[in-house]
Order: sequence, then structure tokens, then C-alpha cells
Amino acid sequence: MIVRTLDEITDTDADVRQENWRSRRIVLAKDGVGFSVHETTLEPGTVNEFWYANHIEAVFIVEGEGEITDLGTGEVHQLAPGSLYLLDKHDKHVVRPRTRIRTVCVFNPPVTGREVHDENGVYPLITEVA
Repeated sequence: MIVRTLDEITDTDADVRQENWRSRRIVLAKDGVGFSVHETTLEPGTVNEFWYANHIEAVFIVEGEGEITDLGTGEVHQLAPGSLYLLDKHDKHVVRPRTRIRTVCVFNPPVTGREVHDENGVYPLITEVA
């Protein structure tokens, strides 16, 4: 059994910060469970373009409001607590928080914690043996 708290992760290598967002990676590839879990916050008034070409991501909104735009279709969806979006087709998307948004994200395959978004918003596929 693995038990972790956000306090244990804060200010470690698993606490990844960029100008517009912060991702505390709670479960990683090294844990050997086939997925990773992150608590991610996005700052209000920012524009965050992402494309997980190598991962499937599910995002559950815990707090905050904003919108997500599917760049492939142009569809815009409102985000609020209790919303979930699933990037099941490696969808290119933009998230625009109106307020600070806090999410719980699940990635498959799991991330190692060392990934950073490239110029296209993509995480590289880095594999790690548990």
C-alpha cells in the first residue's frame, strides 16, 4: 500500500511549477501501477495550450471555474467543480481559468515526473521501470 500526502510532495522534485500552473505528482511511473496521479492548479486569466500526444489524461475539477477549448473541433466547454474532461483522442486543447482552478489528473501511461511541455505543449514519452 502506498500512502502519500501533498505536504510530503511539496517543494520536492515531484512539485513541478511553471508560470501558469503547478503540478504536484502524487503517483508516478516508478510506483509501478500503470498510471500517474497529479494535483494541478492553473492560475486565473492565463491561457494554457496542451497536447498530450503520448498520453491519455483525465482531469477532474475540484475547485474553480473556466473553460476548455478543443482545438480540433473548436468546441468550448465550461469547467466548474464536479466537471471532468477526458482527452481520449490525444486532443489538442486550451484551458482558460477564470478563477484559480484545482484539479486531480490521471495519466496513462504514467509520467515519471521529469517531463516538461515542449514547444507544442507535449510531454515526451519517458518510460521507467518500477
